[in-house]
Amino acid sequence: MRFGVLGPLEVRTEDGRPVRVADRKVRTLLAALLARSGRVVSADRLIDDLWGDALPADPLATLRARVSQLRRTLEDAEPGARTLVESRPPGYRLDAPTDARAFADLTERAMVEPDAASRAALLADALALWRGPVFADFAELPFAVPEIVRLDELRLAAMESRAEARLELGEGAALVAELRGLVDEHPLRERLRAAYMRALYDAGRPADALAAYDDLRVRLRDELGIDPSTELAALHAAILCRDPVFTGTRGNLPADVAPLIGRDEAVRELTGLLDESRLVTLHGTGGVGKTRLAVAVARHLRGVWLVPLDEGPEAGASVDDVASFVGGVLGLRDDAGAGGSPARVLGEALRGRRTLLVLDNCEHVADPVARLTARLLRDVPDLRVLATSREPLAISGERLWTVPPLDARAAAELFAERAGIALGPGNVEAVAAICERLDGVPLALELAATRVRALGVDGLAARLDDRFRLLSSGTRDAPARQRTLRALIDWSWEPLDERERAVLRRLALHTGGSTLEAAEQICGADVDVLTSLVDRSLVVAGDGRYRLLESVAAYCAERLHEAGEYEETRRRHAAYYTELAEHADLRGPGQRDALRRLRAETGNLRATLDGAVRAGDADQALRLVNAMGWAWFLWGRSGEARRAFERALNVPGATSTARAWTWHTGFVMLDGDGTDRDERVRKALASDDDPWAHWFFGFVRAGFGDLDAIDELTTRALEGSQATGEVWGEAAALATRAAQALSAGDLNRAGRDGEQALRLFRKTGDRWGRLQATETLGLLAEVTGDYARARELHESGLRDAEELGLWTEVSGRLSRLGRIALLEGDLDAADDLHERGRRLAIRESHKRMENFADIGLALAARRRGRLDEAETILRRWLGWCRDIDGAPGLAFLLAELGFIAELRGDADHALALHTEGLAAARATGNPRAIALAQEGMAGALSLTGRPEEGAKSLTAASEARAAAGAPLPKAERGDIERIAARLS
Repeated sequence: MRFGVLGPLEVRTEDGRPVRVADRKVRTLLAALLARSGRVVSADRLIDDLWGDALPADPLATLRARVSQLRRTLEDAEPGARTLVESRPPGYRLDAPTDARAFADLTERAMVEPDAASRAALLADALALWRGPVFADFAELPFAVPEIVRLDELRLAAMESRAEARLELGEGAALVAELRGLVDEHPLRERLRAAYMRALYDAGRPADALAAYDDLRVRLRDELGIDPSTELAALHAAILCRDPVFTGTRGNLPADVAPLIGRDEAVRELTGLLDESRLVTLHGTGGVGKTRLAVAVARHLRGVWLVPLDEGPEAGASVDDVASFVGGVLGLRDDAGAGGSPARVLGEALRGRRTLLVLDNCEHVADPVARLTARLLRDVPDLRVLATSREPLAISGERLWTVPPLDARAAAELFAERAGIALGPGNVEAVAAICERLDGVPLALELAATRVRALGVDGLAARLDDRFRLLSSGTRDAPARQRTLRALIDWSWEPLDERERAVLRRLALHTGGSTLEAAEQICGADVDVLTSLVDRSLVVAGDGRYRLLESVAAYCAERLHEAGEYEETRRRHAAYYTELAEHADLRGPGQRDALRRLRAETGNLRATLDGAVRAGDADQALRLVNAMGWAWFLWGRSGEARRAFERALNVPGATSTARAWTWHTGFVMLDGDGTDRDERVRKALASDDDPWAHWFFGFVRAGFGDLDAIDELTTRALEGSQATGEVWGEAAALATRAAQALSAGDLNRAGRDGEQALRLFRKTGDRWGRLQATETLGLLAEVTGDYARARELHESGLRDAEELGLWTEVSGRLSRLGRIALLEGDLDAADDLHERGRRLAIRESHKRMENFADIGLALAARRRGRLDEAETILRRWLGWCRDIDGAPGLAFLLAELGFIAELRGDADHALALHTEGLAAARATGNPRAIALAQEGMAGALSLTGRPEEGAKSLTAASEARAAAGAPLPKAERGDIERIAARLS
């Protein structure tokens, strides 16, 4: 769905159909949200926007009603569009495509477009989006005024830029009439006046151009007391001299042979940076595209000279050697009559000229270049320098800008363009793999593209393990160091001393980078060596980690084998990361930091397991997976854990496998495989009778509804933990027992055990444990109708889950909060929370949380009267509930489907569903589940002409809820009141 504000407010569907927003207040609400460009607007601000001082009786409720109207209007026009209006504390936001955003995007693209014709075309497209005055039907309202002013200024700037582009194309004469009207409208804008003067001059009317300048000069003097700018005065002087060239010296920039891809934003940023800083150094690994980017930036400036230092002075050159080469590029004399040293001659020649020197490929002469640049910047005020280097110049005033590899999309586009292929379903995955393996480095991608004709994309992707032999020929016009991938990295390796080489090759064994501590202990590094390698663009530093690009890592791995250090380094790597996992504080106050560290080291931990399995070191492999088991459990990575334990257990020669089999058995069940679970659990416990193992299996079996087995396992775990004084084990067993008590309808025990578990988990500092306890206590508050307390507990759990990075738990808490919003009648907020929970569960591949969120969406759909939508969602999960979730989930699902059938008047279907649901509820032993099924039965019986049986079933349900101490709260009585009315 698209929105228009560049003129009267307009709404259109994706296929272009207009959408009528009839109500004036709803239109105003829409305009107020659009005027904030996707930012959250508080409810108080929106109320002020809509009503000012003439407030309705209940402003907040009236605002919510208008928001619902707007959502309904959008949804009716295009299914799914209601989600565009998001509920976000403290108000609402609408983040959707608008013509204003499209206008801004086109103008930004135009600003970095070096070609004048393309720039003019983009600006013409941008200006064509305007249909009239911006926010035309809301211009008098205060919220619209700042956006109107901003967009009007952008429009005028775009018109000026388009005029300048057309002047470059020689269209000055055609512009005169258009610019005359704009100048009359904005007589004091100097940029506009300059374009008008140039157009008049191009049209053969120099006298009128001079008169236009005099008119502005007089206006500025009389109205503002100032003179025209120096730029406009220079243009006036050029016209007086009848000089047709107003662009200044163009320098020696080469023409583009191929398009620059993926660097538009970088060009914009660097162009702005050169306005602020006189020395900018583009820094980055070899082949990343520093030269191409520097040239693209330079095209936006005047008086530019490109100095290719790789074609001149060699390593060991002096300052005068470099200055002499630069002077030669600029065409300066370098003989006895020049008058002074080459550095002095160069400085005098540049003084008084606004010049940009692009000093390209400085790394092999970094010291003399740095000293020359410092001298020139001190002596020549109008000079700017844009340098490219694999290491910084390290002088005062330098702004270092690291050129990153291309992102995935730009890398694929570059590769396809250079290979001469079109991206499509048949090759997009292989191209993505190539780009990822080559780190998005443009030169590597271009070298690879030359092999596509011979190998095809799939063949190339399959051979990248031998990248240095494969990428061994480039274009003939490239420098020798850029014709092969090996030569590219050799250029950076050769200047290193032996200690730097040793650290660099050992770093190659790390996957995903290393911390400083790991680099010190495994590689023998220190801060000075790592800093040197980072400065030379061989190591990438960020977020406290040091990593190698894949091609550099592959090169260094070869060097590690050549040095005979591979096995010793692998052993140090394995020992370090195994001990890291074993000592991680995963059940105490350091839990958050430990989880973050282990997540950051996922690649190294996986590499450690791979190495131990390949080496046949069973004990090393089992030490690692046993240490990682709890982290995988907390992250919800049961499939990954299952596979890891299987790999470790398959290595022969282990000293002990008992704990690993316990973990493996639990993860198999967590992964959804419940076959023969009684026998598998018994077998595991026969060799691992620790209280923790009993608790773990009790927790895992909760997902299958094995109530008796869970009770037995949890009791054994609780007794064993209390006997040994193991506080964490006691807390975990109590938390599980509380959850089971709630499921069985024993609310008193659920509250008692839940509170005790929460106290003990707080004592240990385990935030995951607090999550378990607060979830049960929050559900208990929900059951008893204390929604404020439930929300408080679930929000507390949400904060803990987010801080721990436990995204499956975050999904569950979002959905829990969605249930509370549903019960409070805020269906829009409920949908938003459930949808956020659902998306997160899908991202984390967690079926149980996805199910929980989806059921919440179905509940809201039924309450809105969208029975088909609700039924579709519920039936999607019916098979899963029968096979995996067990009786509790199945009973609830059948009850909801039965209510839908009853609402449709389908008595037979409703009765069949509730009959099956009652059987499932009785299997749980939970009086609340049984009561829900009995209420459903009453509804079905009320449709079949059996009112007495229905009334009896309804009474039994009420008595069951009362006996459980959980009478139905008012917010949940809708179905009961409907059925009771029918029976009366």
